[in-house]
Amino acid sequence: MTAYISYVIIAFVVLFLLSAIRILREYERGVVFMLGRFWKVKGPGLIIIIPVIQTMVRVDLRTIVMDVPSQDVISRDNVSVQVNAVIYFRVIDPERAIIQVENYYEATSQLAQTTLRSVLGQHELDDMLAGREQLNADIQAILDEQTDAWGIKVANVELKHVDLNETMVRAIAKQAEAERVRRAKVIHAEGEEQASVKLLAAAQTLAQQPQALQLRYLQTLTEIAAEKNSTIVFPLPMDLIAPLIERLQDKGSTS
Repeated sequence: MTAYISYVIIAFVVLFLLSAIRILREYERGVVFMLGRFWKVKGPGLIIIIPVIQTMVRVDLRTIVMDVPSQDVISRDNVSVQVNAVIYFRVIDPERAIIQVENYYEATSQLAQTTLRSVLGQHELDDMLAGREQLNADIQAILDEQTDAWGIKVANVELKHVDLNETMVRAIAKQAEAERVRRAKVIHAEGEEQASVKLLAAAQTLAQQPQALQLRYLQTLTEIAAEKNSTIVFPLPMDLIAPLIERLQDKGSTS
């Protein structure tokens, strides 16, 4: 009988030790409650928990990668888009993460969804497509401030996709094509303006030197002759033959 009682006691002690021993990894902490009241945060390593009197909640301190589900957002210029994001956060205060909020992961997820819709709804579509870095910073700052009371640090927020419907895709494509046409016309107009300035300068130079104008006509004749045309119609300026006419008139008058 005594031996039987000894075995029972030994078994009870073994079960007690097995239920009392906890091993926490380097990235884990244990929030310990004593009779329902917060006692302390323990870990990592080997810790002892008194069964029935004490309870422990494990908390992971590693960075958590949360995928925010796709959200329907209406931009400030009334464009409907679907946006999803990814959030990187971690627990920096296990006590507050367990005591101040029921489920810190779910709470952070819901807060991220509402913040995503709220912030993006204040910006136009062009900002969502071209200004993602600033939007990421704005969302991260808001989430970090809101979750600070829960002992959570939001390290980074990244917008993953901004999905548009087919109508908006076609409209943006047309807008881009119109912008390219506009730039081409502007470049062509600027080229015409620069060419006109150069032509005006050349005309002024030729006007100051009539001989240069005659040489330009002769050069043009040479270029036309090189084309091997059978018939060449070329206007002959009076400036070229005026000296010849004057000489002929002088000879006629002397004779």
